[in-house]
Amino acid sequence: MKKIAMIPARYAATRFPAKLMQQLGRKTVIGHTYDNTVATGLFDEVYVVTDSEIIFKEIEQNGGQAIMSRKAHESGSDRIAEAAEHLDVEIIVNVQGDEPFVKKEPLEKLLQVFEGEAGKKVQVASLMQVMKEAQFINDPNYVKVAVDKQMNALLFSRSVIPYLRNTATAAVYYEHIGVYAFRKEALMRFTQWEMTPLETAEKIECLRYLENGITLKMVVTDYMGIEIDTPEDLQRAAGLFS
Repeated sequence: MKKIAMIPARYAATRFPAKLMQQLGRKTVIGHTYDNTVATGLFDEVYVVTDSEIIFKEIEQNGGQAIMSRKAHESGSDRIAEAAEHLDVEIIVNVQGDEPFVKKEPLEKLLQVFEGEAGKKVQVASLMQVMKEAQFINDPNYVKVAVDKQMNALLFSRSVIPYLRNTATAAVYYEHIGVYAFRKEALMRFTQWEMTPLETAEKIECLRYLENGITLKMVVTDYMGIEIDTPEDLQRAAGLFS
C-alpha cells in the first residue's frame, strides 16, 4: 500500500491566529510537525497543504514539500482531499499541523489497522488517548470520544462523554487526537457530502463520517504531547524545549 502523510495548515486559525508560525525552540510549530512526521520513516511522501503563502514558504525554504490549496475549505479533510485527488495513493494520513510532537509509534499503530483481512474493512481510523485531569475533561477545546467494545467510535463531542450519572461507576475518558488515516476513496466520498447537523453544531469534522454511516476505528495511544490550540498550550509546549 502506498502511504502518504498530508498536513493541512491554515494560517488564520479561529482561536489562535498564526499559531502554526509560532516559534518553539529553533523551529516553528508547523516546522516541528512536518519534520517529525518525515522522521517517522512510515510514509512514501509527506506534504503540508496550506492556503497560506507564509506557511508554504516556511516549509519549502526549509527543504520540505508543500502544496498550495486553491480553495477555501470548511475542514482539514476537505483541504487534503483537494490536494490528493489526482495522486496515486491508497492510504492517506492526516496529521494536524498543530501537533508538533508527532511520534512514530502512534502513527505506526494507526496504519496497522488497515492490514490483513480485518483491515480490508477499515475505511477511516483515528487516534485517542486516555484523559485523567478534570480540567481537560471539562474543557470544550478538548474533543472527547466514546467507543464500543470493538474500539469503533460511537460519538465525538466537546461535552463530557460519558456523563457520570452513576458516580459509583469508574468511567474512562478518551481525548480524540485529530490524526486520521483514510483510504483515498473514503476521503473522496467525505468531500461529496454536505456538512451534517452534529458536525455543524460541534465543529468536529469526523462526525460527518458517523452521520453518514461510516465506522471510525479508534486506536489508543500513549501521550502524544501538546496540541497547540491556544496561547496557553504554546506556553506549556515551550516548557518542553527549555
